[in-house]
Amino acid sequence: MAKIGKTEARDRIEFLKKELERHNRNYYVLNAPTISDFEFDLLMSELQGLERMFPEFATEDSPTRHVGSDLAGKGSDFVQVPHRYPMLSLGNTYAREELYEFDARIRKTADKPYTYSCELKFDGTAICLTYRGGRLLRALTRGDGTKGDDVTRNVVHIPAIPRVLRGEAIPEEFEIRGEIYMPWDAFERLNAARAEAELEPFANPRNAASGSLKLQNPEEMRTRGLDCVLYHLLGENLPFKTHTEALEAARSWGLPVSEYSRVAGNIEEAVAYIDEWDTRRKQLPFATDGIVIKVNELDLQRQLGFTAKTPRWATAWKFKPEQALTPLLSVDYQVGRTGAVTPVANLEPVLLSGTVVKRASLHNKDQMDLLDIHLGDYVYVEKGGEIIPKITGVELSKRPADARRPEFPTCCPDCGTPLVRDPDEARHYCPNRESCPVQIKGRFVHFAGRKAMDILAGEATIEALYAKGWIRTLPDLYALTREQLISLEGWQEKSADNFLASLDASRRVPFGRVLYALGIRHIGEQTAKMLARQFGSIDALAAASREDLLQVEDIGETVADSILAYFASDAGRDTVRRLREAGLQMAEDADARQQLSDTLAGKTLVISGNFSISREAMKALIEAHGGKNAGSVSGKTAWLLAGEKAGPEKLKKAEKLGIPVISEAEFRKLIETGA
Repeated sequence: MAKIGKTEARDRIEFLKKELERHNRNYYVLNAPTISDFEFDLLMSELQGLERMFPEFATEDSPTRHVGSDLAGKGSDFVQVPHRYPMLSLGNTYAREELYEFDARIRKTADKPYTYSCELKFDGTAICLTYRGGRLLRALTRGDGTKGDDVTRNVVHIPAIPRVLRGEAIPEEFEIRGEIYMPWDAFERLNAARAEAELEPFANPRNAASGSLKLQNPEEMRTRGLDCVLYHLLGENLPFKTHTEALEAARSWGLPVSEYSRVAGNIEEAVAYIDEWDTRRKQLPFATDGIVIKVNELDLQRQLGFTAKTPRWATAWKFKPEQALTPLLSVDYQVGRTGAVTPVANLEPVLLSGTVVKRASLHNKDQMDLLDIHLGDYVYVEKGGEIIPKITGVELSKRPADARRPEFPTCCPDCGTPLVRDPDEARHYCPNRESCPVQIKGRFVHFAGRKAMDILAGEATIEALYAKGWIRTLPDLYALTREQLISLEGWQEKSADNFLASLDASRRVPFGRVLYALGIRHIGEQTAKMLARQFGSIDALAAASREDLLQVEDIGETVADSILAYFASDAGRDTVRRLREAGLQMAEDADARQQLSDTLAGKTLVISGNFSISREAMKALIEAHGGKNAGSVSGKTAWLLAGEKAGPEKLKKAEKLGIPVISEAEFRKLIETGA
């Protein structure tokens, strides 16, 4: 990673966190990913690297520390249930040398011979089934890893999942996890039916499976053709010594277990399995995006344990994207929510990774120039995870004699404003933030988001309201009437009432989230909360000078200038005024701001483990006594507050850096007595 300054690192980390959370939501909640797995993994890898270099900017809510969430939002009647055991994600790699590094780490812990279970990575949506007394008790989605949506009513309509088990020695209660997936033939039938009904087709089988699992009408599940494969058994005092022994028992009870798995005696045999399936997978009746390699011996799995996000005893090899050659017909230019202009290639349809590809991103003007792309060129298209294809090269030998370069626009394709280019970025932007329709609608989507105002208004609703001319600035939402909403196509009285109820509830959203919802550039969720605590009200923040802002810890020149620019603009001030009139919270609640003491003033604490109160409550207690929370141990850490089952890595790092480790009892004595 190239050398980077502290301010740039903080800004880049904040950007990457926001991007990864957005892509997680697109993937898990909306079932409409906009980038490939490979591109997502590159962003995640960059964030992990920056957080290692600048641990002071690593936070507990970072996407590197938790799995993406598929929890249904407000308005859904799926009940959220805690997982008995956390549902983690897998670390993954595209590099063969990293497989050998994974094996080397296993060897350092293992004190006797071990084997690997090698399994196809089905490209579906994660599920956790609980059986009690041999009967299906509950089915949960992965959710956020700690709790999931109860989708039992839908899962019972998947033929592969038995309601009642058969066989011998079935544990009284256990969990088994796996993937619900849609085979290619069912996927093609579903999309053909949707096309006939003039509905948007699903991008890939994974999205179709995930969307089907959250259908409000369980009976519709019968038409979706879903299947299931299970691969991980969990429970108390299970009698198995190896992972494969446990799965064979599950198979004997009638549970669907993969027929393609194999035990490897060493990492070389595991690599041979990968090589074999890199070719054979193309003949499979379902989508697969990699191979999972797990330590087979359960005792060794327990020894190796887990990180905050992944098991140390398993890794996933991701297949590299497939490639196809096809003619480029034309190029469109799309304007994103932030004003960024992205060129998109229209292609002669070509089959790639099981689906027909007609469009592919060209990223930006620099990428177009690098490819030296011409209209009529034959281009190489790659696609990772059956999601959004990218053009990676041009076959110059097939270039027509009259081929010409496409002209990148100088003005916004949406509003006609001359484009600008940030000298530090590769993209061109439309600067018409206040009047460009795409940017306006994007701000509404951000404002209504779950982490912002949590209003029941997705992209389709915002589009419909904008098309009617009813919304142009954020406060316009609060002037909408029930009569207007009912007049929208597809809206009934209940949907209008639910929308208005969510608007009313947003008036009670805390000031920190309101500040985040305003969409001030460079103000992420955590920065907004910190500014809310520091200044206490929108008026105090608006009155702050540049020097005042720069005195706030972690606020640099870029963020300070962005805040000043927002409150210096007529549009910014008018938005705040009208939202205040609509009843939104423009100041911190007095109880929320109450500081019990300044005992911990200037001190940074890191917490790890379980306490007598929740972790969030413990963090709030630290802040109430003037302290600051950090996600990882660094030279700036005053104390590591260790509860039960504190993370060994944090304890080890604290010891290495000479950071004092205190218990909850010692912490409470400290804040009570000051010593």
